[in-house]
Amino acid sequence: MDLNTVLEVSDARRREPWRPGDAWLGGGTYLFSEPQPHLRRLVDLSRMGWEPVVHRQDGALEIAATCTIAQLSRCGRTLAAEAAALFEQCCRAFLASFKIWNMATVGGNLCNGLPAGPMISLTAALDGECLLRSQGGTSRRVAVADFITGAGRKDLGEGELLRSVTLPARALRCRTAFRQASLYGLGRSGALVIGTLDPLDGSLAVTITAATTRPFRLWFPLPPDGPGLRSAIEAAVGDDEWFDDIHGLPAWRRHMTFRLAEEIRRELTKESVR
Repeated sequence: MDLNTVLEVSDARRREPWRPGDAWLGGGTYLFSEPQPHLRRLVDLSRMGWEPVVHRQDGALEIAATCTIAQLSRCGRTLAAEAAALFEQCCRAFLASFKIWNMATVGGNLCNGLPAGPMISLTAALDGECLLRSQGGTSRRVAVADFITGAGRKDLGEGELLRSVTLPARALRCRTAFRQASLYGLGRSGALVIGTLDPLDGSLAVTITAATTRPFRLWFPLPPDGPGLRSAIEAAVGDDEWFDDIHGLPAWRRHMTFRLAEEIRRELTKESVR
């Protein structure tokens, strides 16, 4: 879609003052998908030269905001980590064409803050941490689970930039389980639940996205039983935090979340179905 209110495209390497009507341009798959009448200038990040994925010496992965879904998928297929399969599972949750895969970015998916954003699901489940940079040059870090504050809302100041997301080595060593539900075969996620089991201390984390207005990451020092998990979800997610749109009613999303979370608990604890 043409953005006929945009008057200028600026190279982000030129540090120019931020002004009303500016927007960061990553892959552009969201920006060019619908009218953006408030925009006057796009600040293009494509020439920043950031390495898509950096393997740090401490075993962590730093994923650049400009890393595309295709690049992340390739990384996941070559990653020697227990949680590697989760990368492809979340990339496939896009249900998008190869054109989108090669343009859409991890940072764009997070900064849109949409409940069904699968990069939110992946990075929140693996205890990801966002690196944010202000126009003044200062940096701050915030957990992905806290970065998304509601449907389409995020903890991002005026002109602030998401530089990267770091996944800690310990999270990458976890066993994982993935469940997704949609109303129809090629539909947007109505509920997406990920479980991670830490081999070091036996703790379990269950991350709920798509069904809720923001990500919920529930951590248990030891895996709970079925009723305990259900009670924890009921206590964490308020009645007004179950998402409601054409891709699923809140009651259905809530029901599927409980069902998928229990399946994940049983899979990771190897508890048989009675």
